[in-house]
Amino acid sequence: MDLKGAVAVVTGGNGGLGQRICHALAAQGCHIAVVCARSREQAAGVARELEKHQVAAAAFACDVTQRNQVQRLVDDVVARFGRLDILVNDAAYNKSIPFPDLDNLTYEEWTKIIDINLTGPMLTTKAVAPVMKRQGQGRIVNISSVAGLGPTGSSIAYAVSKAGLIHLTKCMAVALAPEVLVNCVAPGLLEGTRATANLRREQIEKAASTALLGKAADKDDVADQVVTMCRTNTMTGQTLVIDSGRIFH
Repeated sequence: MDLKGAVAVVTGGNGGLGQRICHALAAQGCHIAVVCARSREQAAGVARELEKHQVAAAAFACDVTQRNQVQRLVDDVVARFGRLDILVNDAAYNKSIPFPDLDNLTYEEWTKIIDINLTGPMLTTKAVAPVMKRQGQGRIVNISSVAGLGPTGSSIAYAVSKAGLIHLTKCMAVALAPEVLVNCVAPGLLEGTRATANLRREQIEKAASTALLGKAADKDDVADQVVTMCRTNTMTGQTLVIDSGRIFH
């Protein structure tokens, strides 16, 4: 798909990885909807920075767990830009709860993590699908985690939510073909993100030290892969791991 002039919606676009994704897509000529849950002012600042790429950009506030807000987001983006070609589901939430500590894996924490990390992408995907189908093309890229490929990560709830997102990618690829291609990136440890800030220090050190390359994954590598998945015409339902060589699948 030609990215010049395409319109991309990036949830969590004001976060550490989300900003890199926004800039990578804008550098290819995409107009960007920077979506945040609460930090509208920060998202507006990201949108202003994106204008250096000679594209249009705007900030939108949306709680991706709320159906009405998600539909309003899609309607507002189409009204603002005239179309919607790309959805990047980057918004996520985690909290460090050691796996054996089942007492602190409360119903409330489980529900919040699953709602944001899995139900949110389902709602946004359903909302953009009719628009993309009418246009005859669309690209959806989900940001999962290596925690979705094995019993690891900040908590059981986080690992399960990211595993679900990987399978949601496959199912939506089937549901939306052939017009809409759906793929997924599963990063390992990323430095300088809110998700990493919520990890315990020993988790961060172990993730970097046990990687074959001996370092964290690179946010720009992830952002570049998102661009590739938006550009492709023959790849769908796939998950690519970027983790400096920890998980092989």
